[in-house]
Amino acid sequence: MLVRIPGVLPTEQSAEIAARLQSADDSWVDGRITAGFQGEPVKRNRQIDERSPLARELGGIVLAALERHPRFISAALPARVYPPMFNRYESGMQFGAHVDGAIRLIPGSGTKLRTDVSATLFLSPKDSYDGGELLIEDTYGTHSVKLDAGDLALYPATSLHRVAPITRGVRLASFFWVQSMIADDAKRTLLFDLDNAIQRLGATAADSDARTALIGTYHNLLRMWAEV
Repeated sequence: MLVRIPGVLPTEQSAEIAARLQSADDSWVDGRITAGFQGEPVKRNRQIDERSPLARELGGIVLAALERHPRFISAALPARVYPPMFNRYESGMQFGAHVDGAIRLIPGSGTKLRTDVSATLFLSPKDSYDGGELLIEDTYGTHSVKLDAGDLALYPATSLHRVAPITRGVRLASFFWVQSMIADDAKRTLLFDLDNAIQRLGATAADSDARTALIGTYHNLLRMWAEV
């Protein structure tokens, strides 16, 4: 399931984070430092050192926004979120086709996280650079994603995906992974669709008894499938 979530960060906040990243010359490192065996040969970008105070501060801002966003909660059903990281693609940089590693160790915690959902939070205005599309493959073909600053893309971490080469400008983004309470993408999609239907019924003042029954069904399925 590919989900586009607009407005996770307000425009002003996205611009502030992007400006701080642009001026953080001493904190950028080669992106291959966090790449696995599969990703290292095809990864060409830069990242903010995830151990740096700046990464932790900006990551905290992103996490706080996620915690307040109902569509993110509905789509990801998060059990754990990997501390958000930040990357930079300049002209000629790209990330070739790869699948994200299944397990990540959260730095400094000793805690492991299963990567069920991958996330990219766009921080640069999409008209400020050319190329840099997030290309995600599934059974229906290849989906091209290039969103406005502050918008989030969620997709299964099992997906083969890549970042197209940058031909102009700079693409800044935050990226992270989610261990969902629902590991199976098909079940997670069913719950997301059911939750959306319930919300629409509530907005149209539909039969309240039927809506209550559907809410009960949603939570009973969640109770049946969730890992907490």
